[in-house]
Amino acid sequence: MQVDALSVRLRPRPMAEAVDLGVLLVHTHARSIARVWLPLWAGLLAVALATAEIAGWLPWLVIFCAKPWLDRSLLFVLSRAVFGEATRWSDLWAQRSAIWWRGLAGSLTLQRLSPWRSYTQAVLQLEGQRGKAASQRRAQILRGKRGAAGGMQFVFANVEVVLYLGLVSLMLWFAPEGTHRHVFTWLTESGSIGSTLSQALAYALAVLLVEPFFVAAGFLMYLNRRVELEAWDIEQEFRRAFA
Repeated sequence: MQVDALSVRLRPRPMAEAVDLGVLLVHTHARSIARVWLPLWAGLLAVALATAEIAGWLPWLVIFCAKPWLDRSLLFVLSRAVFGEATRWSDLWAQRSAIWWRGLAGSLTLQRLSPWRSYTQAVLQLEGQRGKAASQRRAQILRGKRGAAGGMQFVFANVEVVLYLGLVSLMLWFAPEGTHRHVFTWLTESGSIGSTLSQALAYALAVLLVEPFFVAAGFLMYLNRRVELEAWDIEQEFRRAFA
């Protein structure tokens, strides 16, 4: 990695501060993220909603299981953003084989259940580690940081749940006077296709809003860990001083 080309000022930070920097990165490069993220999200949403007639729980499962696949594209955008590079759909499309399909089986199985998947995702996707080397590298990155990484994921998971509940509750708040009980029954007990689609859409919207920040937080925590391990902050300052 060309440390001197990074647009992010590197220095050892508390992990919570690295999370804040990840949130700022999303705000700064929102246009690039939207150009890639919205088409992917819309495509996944269409596939998920199409399964609603098979079983009411299938749209949820499709979205939940596909999140690591979506995260790979987000990480691609963010890995370019830290170098100050904008990303277009054509950039993602040119790298689709490596981003979407390489290591996909692991992403959708063991990594999906990992309590720190956004923190260690870069080891496989950006460092290209495989097998024993990847396991050793993940262990090194996680050493002493499992609590912070797991805590970050727990917080974002709860934010997603709260946002989902808030979106569902909007249907109750805006229901006509005197129909709130019927709307609540329709949402929780009817099992109708309309109720299923409404709740799946609310969950998909929560994922749309939260996932970029979750991936960015994990990625900046990963970069912060590499600063600790490899003294990137010192290397970056020397290269700038003698450029």
